Amino acid sequence: MALKKANILIVDDDYDMLELVQRQLQEQNFHSYKAASVVEAINILKYNAVDLLITDLQMPGIGGMELIKYVEEHFPKVPKLVITGYPSIDGALSAMKSGALDYLVKPFTTEELKTSVEKTLPKQSLRSKDNTPSNGKTMVYAGIVGQSKEIELLIDLIERVRNNRATVLIQGESGTGKELVARAIHYKGSFAANPFIAVNCGAIPEDLLEAELFGYKKGAFTGANENRDGFFQAAARGTIFLDEIGTAPLTVQTRLLRVLQEKEVRRIGEQKAHKIELRIIAATNSDLQKMVENGSFREDLYYRLNVMHIETPPLRNHKSDIPLLAKNFLKKYAAEYAKPNIEFTPKALQVLERYDWPGNVRELENVVQRAIIMSEHNIDIEQLPDYFKYPAPTISSISKSLQQVEKEHILKIMASVDNNKTRAAEILQIDRKTLRKKLK
Repeated sequence: MALKKANILIVDDDYDMLELVQRQLQEQNFHSYKAASVVEAINILKYNAVDLLITDLQMPGIGGMELIKYVEEHFPKVPKLVITGYPSIDGALSAMKSGALDYLVKPFTTEELKTSVEKTLPKQSLRSKDNTPSNGKTMVYAGIVGQSKEIELLIDLIERVRNNRATVLIQGESGTGKELVARAIHYKGSFAANPFIAVNCGAIPEDLLEAELFGYKKGAFTGANENRDGFFQAAARGTIFLDEIGTAPLTVQTRLLRVLQEKEVRRIGEQKAHKIELRIIAATNSDLQKMVENGSFREDLYYRLNVMHIETPPLRNHKSDIPLLAKNFLKKYAAEYAKPNIEFTPKALQVLERYDWPGNVRELENVVQRAIIMSEHNIDIEQLPDYFKYPAPTISSISKSLQQVEKEHILKIMASVDNNKTRAAEILQIDRKTLRKKLK
């Protein structure tokens, strides 16, 4: 089902409540932003089209009542819904007098929230978006190609955030195009003329990542022979894309949190911090919530990164897009390899669509590129890897040992990524050292 037109901002210092309200709104097909403080909420309001504010009243520092008063005068058309765990007649009256249209007491049910939202929102905001294709028409958007509902939703989310500086967290399996989404947000938006800096946090050694991100002052450590700006300074007024953010050590997470909170960067060895204006997009194929639970990722950083959440769908969930994607890659590499007239046979496309693609779109691109190299004319089944084809009858896997099943699966993944151990380890969610042991 399509998202409704309304953008809803939820403000609460209780992270569990933020998650709960967001899930309840998602069930009703609403798009939402999250803020853990009034200051964060005001920043989101400045740069985003918000159709409804849902705020707690009791928060440390600046309370929700101050936010209601601010919004009433600076954004008078934005309706306000108050939620609180400390019900009182005085609090309700004060909120209503300051411009709130409704008042919910925690804990509340999904139905109670739905009723309040429907009562508070303008009627036109309750209708689903109908300005994007949903009739099987091919969509091409900043390199994103497809005709499925999943791609339609993805493009809709990019459209909602592209012209503002709200922090975005992109989550999805390896190979689903997280960097492609980040680039679409930047280059389709208002800041496209400014820098886009992509940083793979997992590819930079831990002891160097902090210096690479934030820069350093001459003499800050051994080898710091000159003043040097980091990736954050290079991305000023544009976008910094932090891929594999789950691999960042806690020291880097702490400094990143300060950038998000204070909008300033301090180079290593320097006392003075410098204000910086940029958009942060982070991406991961890890479960950050589990990492928060086991203490390897800061909870406060997770919620500040997750103001806007985008999920890149695995290819197996939108198989109808496989022929389009395959033909798109065919066009790209056919020109590169000087084979302009090459095409897929219907049978080859059928086999491609049948496969589950554990390596997702990246694996599909690799397979198409390989098939073009192997083909003289059209791409048929013969040019596809053997593991795509109907398997020979074998002994049931029930009769196999766990070690046998595991090794067969690893070899299949290795074949799908042209024996690239780094990519295979990412898909299998193990490190390269473990992969090498299992391949022996």
